[in-house]
Amino acid sequence: MKKISIWLLIFTFAAFTASSARAQDAATQQQLDKLSGQIQDLLDAQAAQDKRISALEKQVSDFGDKLSQPAANNYASADDLTKLAGQLQELAKKQQDDNDLILKELDRLGKGGGVSTTSHRPPDISTPAPTDNSTQAGPQKGYYYPIASGDTISAIAKAYRAQGVKVTSSQILAANPGLDPKNLIVGKKIFIPDPNAK
Repeated sequence: MKKISIWLLIFTFAAFTASSARAQDAATQQQLDKLSGQIQDLLDAQAAQDKRISALEKQVSDFGDKLSQPAANNYASADDLTKLAGQLQELAKKQQDDNDLILKELDRLGKGGGVSTTSHRPPDISTPAPTDNSTQAGPQKGYYYPIASGDTISAIAKAYRAQGVKVTSSQILAANPGLDPKNLIVGKKIFIPDPNAK
């Protein structure tokens, strides 16, 4: 009986060892299957990345081709730029000629070829006008000036400013209601206000 128990014990131990080895083989197989699945997932992801990279490389290549090709009617050749530069120079010369002509005309008008821009005689400011000249603002101090041939309101104002009376054309017109600056009557006396006089 002892022999049978020993054999039984050996047989049980062998069965246990075989069963343990099979269980260990099954666990190892599961781990291998799991690792194999993960490797396959990584390979699939890499393949998808490769496809995306290829698509992006194609887009970059297409953009490069588009940039290197001139668009229809969307560029200027060297001849076009030369023509444009010539036209700009021609316009600049015409503008300079027009400016020269305007300056000559202004010079001619200033020298007496047209309406005089200055009075023929300096204003007489030695004798001030009486202070009875009243406007809406009240009595004012100033001077009477007889209009001469060729005078303009702006020329009279300029002549008085040269004498130290700081008066403007607007102030002269305001001090002489009804005065038509385009139709000055020679010999008529107008009042020139002196804003600085007190």
